[in-house]
Amino acid sequence: MSMHDVMELIKQNEGFRGMPYKDTLGFPTIGYGTKLPIDEEEAELLLKKRLNDVRRELESRVDFFDNLPETIQEVLLDMAYNMGVPRLFTFKRMWEAVRDRNWGKMADEMVDSLWYRQVGKRSEELVTKVEKFSFENERYV
Repeated sequence: MSMHDVMELIKQNEGFRGMPYKDTLGFPTIGYGTKLPIDEEEAELLLKKRLNDVRRELESRVDFFDNLPETIQEVLLDMAYNMGVPRLFTFKRMWEAVRDRNWGKMADEMVDSLWYRQVGKRSEELVTKVEKFSFENERYV
């Protein structure tokens, strides 16, 4: 029997639940019988999978995403992971700045948002990252 066969058997026997539930012994559980809490290694696997999903969604919706500087991609990926890709696309003026490769304006538009006020230190650090990148690369614009 292959690992794939065993996985299919477990999936069939456990069933899938995307939200936490109590198993027959009362333990908080999720997915295919995964007891909570999960360890850091499992959390990193989930983070990697979700981040890859976010990246694919951004690449499918932004035809120039792969051509953006790595720093800008990192900031956009972090923002999309935090708030979801659909909400990130409500930042219309920020996306105009990204399209124009105007990193200073991108940072300004990030600051001029409810997200910036809600997220606190995370948003401040991302804006600082964009501002620093803008300053270091302004001579090339």
